[in-house]
Amino acid sequence: MKIKLFATGGTIDCEQIKKGNKYVFSKSHLPAMLKQGRCKVKIDREVLMMKDSLYMTGKDREKILKRCKSCANKKIIITHGTDTMCETAKILGKNLKGKTVVLLGAMAPYNQDNSDALFNLGGGVIAVQSLRKGIYVIMNGKIFPWNNVKKNKKLGEFQEIK
Repeated sequence: MKIKLFATGGTIDCEQIKKGNKYVFSKSHLPAMLKQGRCKVKIDREVLMMKDSLYMTGKDREKILKRCKSCANKKIIITHGTDTMCETAKILGKNLKGKTVVLLGAMAPYNQDNSDALFNLGGGVIAVQSLRKGIYVIMNGKIFPWNNVKKNKKLGEFQEIK
């Protein structure tokens, strides 16, 4: 089984966060993360965009949906900024069937000492292989279906809606 991994940007892949919450991207950290985690699963990586999710548009989300639909792989991981991850998950949940898709991100960039990026990516690799078909948000050891998740910005964590 081969997994498709789409990178869209977000904190997980940013190089640094400058004053005023301006995200700086140079290249994806995902190859280094998979190597550091000693991942033995076959993963085909593709960068769709490198954006702070606050700046994602409907057109960006449509691109993500189209690539997921056209992708031959039935198991897909999407790295995404946490601020609008639930919005993208909702669009996928309503419009994509027959695949297992997990969206994940990080609260701190991979290249920072206190980052949760590596843990979340590892969780996503395991979850996408184990879960039944559907769209999920995977963060900090928790799995949420696309229609029962929200980000609590005050606490800096994801929670169930219901």
